[in-house]
Amino acid sequence: MMEIDYSKVGLKVGLEIHQQLNTKNKLFCNCPTILDEEFKYTLTRFLRPVMSETGEIDTAALFEWSKNKEYIYQIPIKSSCLVECDEEPPHSINEEAILIGLAMTLAFHGNPIDEIYTMRKVVIDGSNTSGFQRTTIVGLGGYLDDDEGKVTIQTIAIEEDASRKVEDKREAVIYNLDRLGIPLIEISTGPDIHSPDQAKRVAFKIGQTLRLTGKVKRGLGTIRQDLNVSISGGVKTEIKGVQELDMIPEIVKNEALRQLGLLSIRDEIRKRTTKDEVEKGMIIKDLTKIFEETESKLIGNEIKRGGKVYGMRVPKFKGIFGIELEPNKRFGTEVSDYVKVLSGLGGIFHSDELPNYGITEKDVKKVKEELNVQETDGFIMIVGPKVKLDQAIGVIRERIIMSFDGVPKETRGSNPDGTTRFLRPQPGSARMYPETDIPPLRLTESLLDKAEKIVPPTPEEKMKQLLTLGLSDELAKQLINSPNIDLFEHLAETFSPKVSPSLIASTLENTIKYVKSQGGDISLINDHVLEEIFNAISEDKIAKDSVTEVLLAFSKEKGAKLEEIIKRYSSISEQDLENIIDEVINSSIDEIKLKKEKAFNLIMGRVMNKVRGRAEGKRVAELIKEKLQKLD
Repeated sequence: MMEIDYSKVGLKVGLEIHQQLNTKNKLFCNCPTILDEEFKYTLTRFLRPVMSETGEIDTAALFEWSKNKEYIYQIPIKSSCLVECDEEPPHSINEEAILIGLAMTLAFHGNPIDEIYTMRKVVIDGSNTSGFQRTTIVGLGGYLDDDEGKVTIQTIAIEEDASRKVEDKREAVIYNLDRLGIPLIEISTGPDIHSPDQAKRVAFKIGQTLRLTGKVKRGLGTIRQDLNVSISGGVKTEIKGVQELDMIPEIVKNEALRQLGLLSIRDEIRKRTTKDEVEKGMIIKDLTKIFEETESKLIGNEIKRGGKVYGMRVPKFKGIFGIELEPNKRFGTEVSDYVKVLSGLGGIFHSDELPNYGITEKDVKKVKEELNVQETDGFIMIVGPKVKLDQAIGVIRERIIMSFDGVPKETRGSNPDGTTRFLRPQPGSARMYPETDIPPLRLTESLLDKAEKIVPPTPEEKMKQLLTLGLSDELAKQLINSPNIDLFEHLAETFSPKVSPSLIASTLENTIKYVKSQGGDISLINDHVLEEIFNAISEDKIAKDSVTEVLLAFSKEKGAKLEEIIKRYSSISEQDLENIIDEVINSSIDEIKLKKEKAFNLIMGRVMNKVRGRAEGKRVAELIKEKLQKLD
């Protein structure tokens, strides 16, 4: 793929950072903010769009409604109530969450809102039982400093998180209500980011500041970044659900490439033809008979199930569908994505990739003859049930005509490989309207004072605090840049002084990485596991040197119980340790005499092989030195 001069193409990136807050209760009820798989009941909903105060219906809402899906909600026992079921009005807004939002506003030099109003944001993809998400802006303005210049903070909002998707079926989507209503902070920057690496840095700094509050949740799914990306001549494209910080530069780069490619396609097809000529020259035919004896398994199986094969001639589009926009994604993929989302069909082929997939040169020739495809034309084939093919053909036609305008305004989803896919059209202003069930919250001096007390320290201030705990410079820097910093503070507060902060920090930042490098499944090492291990150290059940061995054993031995592994590495008594050392020295006495200068290393190695994880290396070394000195 081509290298990009981002300043020349006018790259602009804005970020929306969404982070779950670790509050005691949800945003509009008293349910705890925990995930809960256990449920007894479900409820079913069909959602539909409604008009805003301006008399408009949001485009994105209409799009989701057109899918005509049923939404089934699991009602967890411990973490939901009638508020999540939309059978009871919301309670007063959670003050703890508002205070965190105000504190973050102050941390980024912003202006707190004098009177905080809750709004409804129309969302009918099923993620909310009510058909809308409640959100409230608590701060405006602000900025953060970056090496490439100041980045503005446009808004800081507190909103309720969505339901957790459990399963997405063709006709229905299943959600769990445990996550619905967990307070979420949304920090939105201005379009002041001009390179992929800067986007990553800014996202990291915002995430770091959030972690330094000590009031955010950790783990997969608790934070996500949405990106707004545009280039000169393109449009602002929303990219949703980026969870890995390291993927941000790749996603930004690929989106810039995609928009450049779409603009190039626009310019090329405008040279060749006009929008009207393409629309008038499209020929659509049923090609099923041509493929009754096909070698393509996909097409053959669909025909056996009663499906059809439709073809569409696209005038002057030869070579266009095969133009690569992102790595391994071509313009044909863009068309295919639209069809998959809007009609649910996936069997799409285009002229620039055929013959292939069991479709022979002979088949292609017949298709061209049937559709009257000329030398400069392209064509598309689509396979599926007849009831969906008419809709799919309409979608294809629309997306091809959109190519004359360049980059469509849409919301896209991030893929694991750094590319993106079409999700839906972008929402408009008709999406928001006031929440009438919740009174506004006036900002008082008392609220502001409380917020000021929880403003997070700067990284420099936090560094000084960590050094006072006895951490080395290197370990303190690792923690400052780590998502584990709040876990470290929790464990240090719980187990100090019996367990040193340095041991806790080293375990989080170094030992777990080592365990992973040795093939351990570190997904098993959760907060509870670490608490149990450090508790065992604090109660002198195991030595601090056993942490690595315990974590290795627990992460490698599938189904092993942590209590049993801890017992396996239980500390041996001082007398037993001395007996082992005496035994090793006595059995090695001849070697000690021959290699006197290497005697300590020899005995240390053999003793540690016997007691590794059950005795502290420092104490073992002290006893060996004492006993070797007596031999002299």
